[in-house]
Amino acid sequence: MASLQDIGVSALINILTAFAFLLAFAALRIQPVNDRVYFPKWYISGSRRSPRRSGNVVGKFVNLNFKTYFTFLNWMPAALRMTESEIIEHAGLDSAVYLRIYILGLKIFLPLTILAILVLIPVNASGGTLFFLRRDVISNDIDKLSISNVGTKSKRFFAHISMAYLFTAWICYVLYKEYDRVAFMRLHFLASQNRRVDQYTVVVRNVPRVPGHSISDTVDHFFQRNHPNTYLSHQAVYNANKFGKLVKKRNKLQNWLDYNQLKFERNPHKKPTRRSGFLGLFGKKVDSIEFYKQQLHELENSMVEEHQKVLKDPKAILPVAFVSFNSRWGAAVCAQTQQSRDPTLWLTNWAPEPQDVYWKNLSIPFLSLTIRRLIISVTVFLLIFFYMIPIAFVQSLANLEGLEKVAPFLGPVIEVKVIKSFLQGFLPGLALKIFLYILPAVLMIMSKVEGYISLSSLERKTATKYYYFMLVNVFLGSIVAGTAFEQLDSFLHQSPTQIPRTIGVSIPMKATFFITFIMVDGWAGIASEILRLKPLVIFHLKNMFLVKTERDRERAMDPKSIDFPENLPTLQLYFLLGIVYAVVTPILLPFILVFFGFAYLVYRHQIINVYNQEYESVGAFWPHVHGRIIGSLLISQFLLLGLLSTKKAANSTPLLLILPILTIWFYKYCKHRFEPAFEKYPLEEAMEKDAMESTSEPNLNLKAYLADAYLHPIFRSLEDIETGEVRVDKNESHFVSPPISELSSPSPPHTVYHYEVEP
Repeated sequence: MASLQDIGVSALINILTAFAFLLAFAALRIQPVNDRVYFPKWYISGSRRSPRRSGNVVGKFVNLNFKTYFTFLNWMPAALRMTESEIIEHAGLDSAVYLRIYILGLKIFLPLTILAILVLIPVNASGGTLFFLRRDVISNDIDKLSISNVGTKSKRFFAHISMAYLFTAWICYVLYKEYDRVAFMRLHFLASQNRRVDQYTVVVRNVPRVPGHSISDTVDHFFQRNHPNTYLSHQAVYNANKFGKLVKKRNKLQNWLDYNQLKFERNPHKKPTRRSGFLGLFGKKVDSIEFYKQQLHELENSMVEEHQKVLKDPKAILPVAFVSFNSRWGAAVCAQTQQSRDPTLWLTNWAPEPQDVYWKNLSIPFLSLTIRRLIISVTVFLLIFFYMIPIAFVQSLANLEGLEKVAPFLGPVIEVKVIKSFLQGFLPGLALKIFLYILPAVLMIMSKVEGYISLSSLERKTATKYYYFMLVNVFLGSIVAGTAFEQLDSFLHQSPTQIPRTIGVSIPMKATFFITFIMVDGWAGIASEILRLKPLVIFHLKNMFLVKTERDRERAMDPKSIDFPENLPTLQLYFLLGIVYAVVTPILLPFILVFFGFAYLVYRHQIINVYNQEYESVGAFWPHVHGRIIGSLLISQFLLLGLLSTKKAANSTPLLLILPILTIWFYKYCKHRFEPAFEKYPLEEAMEKDAMESTSEPNLNLKAYLADAYLHPIFRSLEDIETGEVRVDKNESHFVSPPISELSSPSPPHTVYHYEVEP
């Protein structure tokens, strides 16, 4: 059991670590050579150019203005300067809604911390129970501030029950107000957008194959018959893996051509050369520019031939299509209704926005989806169960006194003061963080196997799996495993009837482990987020060895999106810890509060300057955030109910029974009140928006507007192949054909290929 001294050592280490990271960030971010690492968002938007100045060589890479080194905290007020509406315009609604999770944490835990310190800590500290149980239960000064220090049948428990009701009422009130606010932001964002192509488009899956007819003909016939007044056009999806490999190869050749042309421009007196054989190491010397031009010409001819083969091959077309309508109302009716008597055919959903589509899963049949999800559910369950083994070992490091009683030979090592403080105050949280680091990638693969068709859905499902993993292994596993190791000696030397009482007293004591975890992950970990050490090293390595052109440099500095699959579950774990321990061991709350405040500042800075959101789901993850905080409330209530039952508080315990019922009622009310705004598009809103735009833009050619919606800008058309670059997306394994009305032409003017590319 970590003592107050151990917690102090951990706090000192993590504060110094966080401060060192902030100092390093302050120095690194003002260096011209690092500008693209710490401000890539502004480069992508075109608002920032390289700060390298002419003059001496050192000044091009190092900031020689020493006054700027003393303003290492000026990023904090700069991060707070941008308003929420400006953040939405700059980074999108998803980023703004993500920041509201940190605001929600501050709104919830600031009043809870004040009340707990003023009311519950004095009540717990004056209990004195642990003094009389010191022979049976291992405890320290921190545990005397928890509910474990209150004696059995004590009237003091009425204070805890009153605070439980008050905390629940406040949390529900804040949750309601935030849900209402985010739902309004979502609807306002959708209404303020002039036109979003996904509001006119539905993705149709499991299209039946009709003998003698192509998939395109079948889709066209079905929607002309069933949606005659609103159907506009559709885009079929083709399998084009071979074409994708050709495009990937062309990109590499184009990059080498650009590199050699730039090299020749810098030194016109010396033409670049290479050998014509294997890897440029064998054969005769040739002009590099002419060599790559010839290679590109031959490859582009092969691409055109492959393109024609795919279009003519009826087996290449997949049973899925993007169907466009002439109004939002028409798309809403189609997306939100069943299209066929057979519920497994003609499956319609709102199409993700083009940047959000995960193309590889579009063609998975309905039956396969069901089997895949069943298999993955079983696999996730097994993964969660077997991960308990390393988690239990990690917890043993945080409970060395209990382990020492069972294994006395470890005593000489454990009793070394420095080693003991390090093991108990720092190592458990760090080891647990390393275990969790490799997990999100595995869970993302599982979500992809399940067959979800949008990146946002994949990330939300991965976040769900990760949250359940942390709930079972990090939270419940830490309590159970930690208590078992810690009280093992006591369990072996007492009657079975006393074990439930010992567990009930010991569970609140695990707050000391979670305090160290919060400091490692939530203080030093958040400081490392703003330092961006890993992206910094990777950028400079790529810049030295791989970057040959400006396009390469843009790819090297790509900051990617916010890591929702990992960040959302981690945030929800902090909510769980804070809510569960608010009544049980309130000394944990100030550590949670520091995390939310510090993380809000850091992620505000990162969203403004670093992250470039890949897609826009319009805050679709908020219902999951709301539901899991409600789940945390229920867990805290049942935990408190169990604790009071071990304390023989028969008079006060029944008062808690109504609290979970009220909480579930509140969840159902919010679900019916707000969740439809995140799943469906109101027909009334669709009709009003259509009428408004038909008045303001009466001459708009909607068919032309939607024709390239799911084609550009991910790829260029074949007509642009000689002047532009065909860009590769690693997610994509198919290509979308032009609307059916254009397929009769020998060379479709707009065809974009989506294909599988190995990383």
